[in-house]
Amino acid sequence: MTAIVPVFHPRREARLAVQRGYPRRAGTVRLCRTVSAVEQLLAERLVDAVVLDIKADGTVVTLPARFPRIPMFVLSAFKPEDGALLATCHAAGFAGALVEGVDNAVAGEWVSARTAQAGRRAALADAPRLLRLTDPLQRAAWDEVLRRAAQPTQTAHVAAALRVTREHLSRQFAAGGAPNLKRVIDLARAAFAADLLGNPGYTVRAVVRILGYASPSHLSGTARRVAGATPQELRTLGPRGVLVRFLRGRTRSRP
Repeated sequence: MTAIVPVFHPRREARLAVQRGYPRRAGTVRLCRTVSAVEQLLAERLVDAVVLDIKADGTVVTLPARFPRIPMFVLSAFKPEDGALLATCHAAGFAGALVEGVDNAVAGEWVSARTAQAGRRAALADAPRLLRLTDPLQRAAWDEVLRRAAQPTQTAHVAAALRVTREHLSRQFAAGGAPNLKRVIDLARAAFAADLLGNPGYTVRAVVRILGYASPSHLSGTARRVAGATPQELRTLGPRGVLVRFLRGRTRSRP
């Protein structure tokens, strides 16, 4: 599933400024005309970041508190007398502010470097070393697993992307004391779930829907196998906490 970045702004040029500069490989920018459209995307899709014009609708100030794990940015036509408004944005938890007309040329690229995806990757940056993934194929498989972590993934999917057989990949991935690939896929998806559940605005059922788990019990079973945790406990663990729990003797599954 491709992550999306909703952009709410009444002016077309400002909306398109984010879309034009956002790298295609990083995700898809969705242009929204209302705050309710943004909230609908948050409820149904994997959202990587949100860009909002606080001057167009002041109710957006409540969104960062509901979704603190999803970076939210303000893009507005700020003036010198808007210092109090900027202070309000900072206190509300917005991750940054862009000045409409001044920052248009860099808006998309700037936002893409500060997404939820970037935060998850940073939290798991040393996972290859800790999981003993030293071979190029192992590391390529890890990257592919992370890329696919927001959707149901099987070993065969990763093998096809890397143009090797499933059997060869399974055998090579587990070499040198590394975990089974099936278990690592569960790890990545549980880490994503933990990150999403860190948002008070998401229920367990919402995360199950967004990540494509078959049911809440499916997510519960994965969380238990990988981290010895309930879905509710994932809220406080976060991606890094899931990795730490995983390393404590939960790295093997049946072939």
